[in-house]
Amino acid sequence: MKNFALPLKFALPAAMALLTLGNASAQTQNFTRQDTLRGTITPERAWWDLTYYHLDISVNPADSSIHGKNTIRYQVLEPYQIMQIDLQPPMRMERVLQNGKQLNVRQEGNAYFVQLVEAQQKGAQNEVEVFYGGKPQVSKNPPWSGGITWKRDERGNPFVASSNQGAGASLWWPCKDHMYDEPDSMLMSVTVPKNLTDVSNGRLRGVDENPDGTRTFHWAVTNPINNYGVNINIGDYVHFGEKYQGEKGVLDCDYWVLRDNLEKAKVQFKDVRRTLDAFEHWFGPYPFYEDSYKLVEAPYLGMEHQSSVTYGNGYANGYRGRDLSGSGWGLKFDYIIIHETGHEWFANNITYKDVADMWIHESFTTYSEPLFVEYHYGKQAGSEYMIGIRQNIRNDRPIIGHYNVNKSGSGDMYPKGANMLHTLRQVVNDDEKWRGILRGLNRDFYHQTVTTEQIENYMSKHAGRDLSRFFDQYLRDTRIPALEYRLEKKKLSYRWTNAVGGFDMPVKVYLNGVEQWLEPTTDWKEIKKVKAGTKLTIDPNFYVQDGKEV
Repeated sequence: MKNFALPLKFALPAAMALLTLGNASAQTQNFTRQDTLRGTITPERAWWDLTYYHLDISVNPADSSIHGKNTIRYQVLEPYQIMQIDLQPPMRMERVLQNGKQLNVRQEGNAYFVQLVEAQQKGAQNEVEVFYGGKPQVSKNPPWSGGITWKRDERGNPFVASSNQGAGASLWWPCKDHMYDEPDSMLMSVTVPKNLTDVSNGRLRGVDENPDGTRTFHWAVTNPINNYGVNINIGDYVHFGEKYQGEKGVLDCDYWVLRDNLEKAKVQFKDVRRTLDAFEHWFGPYPFYEDSYKLVEAPYLGMEHQSSVTYGNGYANGYRGRDLSGSGWGLKFDYIIIHETGHEWFANNITYKDVADMWIHESFTTYSEPLFVEYHYGKQAGSEYMIGIRQNIRNDRPIIGHYNVNKSGSGDMYPKGANMLHTLRQVVNDDEKWRGILRGLNRDFYHQTVTTEQIENYMSKHAGRDLSRFFDQYLRDTRIPALEYRLEKKKLSYRWTNAVGGFDMPVKVYLNGVEQWLEPTTDWKEIKKVKAGTKLTIDPNFYVQDGKEV
């Protein structure tokens, strides 16, 4: 069994674990008051709708500190006088102002409860200014562990970046740190030493040359943006770019890389155009034309920061030069460019409300990899890549996590979740219909935060089939369904085992090489007049087991 590392935030063990049978949802886990404050839409969050951030900060690589303020604009949904704002130690909230008046603040761990003085009237548009500072948590293993990465490039210049999915954006700036609510727009003003450049989300509005030997970069985002998608990237960057003629017109593609890597980047970043070709075909228009597309070199592997995708894959194809599928197709493209760009559709356009539903981000985006392969190299190539990544599945615990406590599910949301979607494509059995579902998701949930229930219901409706037991099997159970069958007296009997009650997924098989669709349930069904000695083979595109009785 080969050893593979699962890409991005949820690394697998060195080798796959043995298959775990039975539903693992009963596994107990202790959660704290802090988990609840972080993961719940508390009363102190629910009454106000976030509309705008202006994050105005100074980043000092010399002492690894960040200081500044965040102006938070909001609309009052219901009258209430206490606002929850999140900021994680060792960062410190210094003061909070509303209309120039300092407010009382009570801290409870990572949550700060701000006592508002002025009456918060329904429908009103108000704002608070939050001043803060300190030395944020350093990421020990970015992007898997949240924090700021402080490194130096080969010339000795500071090379700094943020990455904080899961751990939370409040690691380095004060915000409403729950995924359900996004600002409609955002301005980032980032001050850095004059020999450095900051690259953040959206478009560069301007650069101020300050008398103290620093420069301030103003980046504006005009679309909704999730907290973890907000980022800073600071280094001795050089820039190049291109225009991409896409479905919605001309998309500005800007590339920011370290000075010494410019020529390598001009070659490797040609994968961006190929990626946009494939994903606009499968998913619809790139969701953030107004904010441009950027690929930014970072001092870690990479991540899906909205309109500011970070890259650190060493200018090599594959995942750090390796093919995660073992099929050979994984070396035909740069994994980080394809995977992280795929997140612009599934993570940044369609965003989970609760991290328990992170599969919506990672399953669809991992599935985007074989779709890229298929678009450029053919359907068989895409299937071979998809089947190849099954070796990374552990079936250790359900893909759905724990709700309201900021707890995601198994890392199987990557390879198993993608294989679930590939299996569902076989069930739909109509490639244009399937493509319509993928594009429809991005159209109908455009710039929205969603739940698993919404995605399940949408796919059931547009597939024309109740998929509730299908999703229960693959998202909420750890077992691989097995097709059990036996042939006796010219009668083929078959059923699903190792499955949730009522599991009823149709499956394509071959009887002596002839295609046949079966509609198994967990009860025995049969086909008569089957020749003795007939060999049954399950289509390998279905993620199931062969459970033939001997």
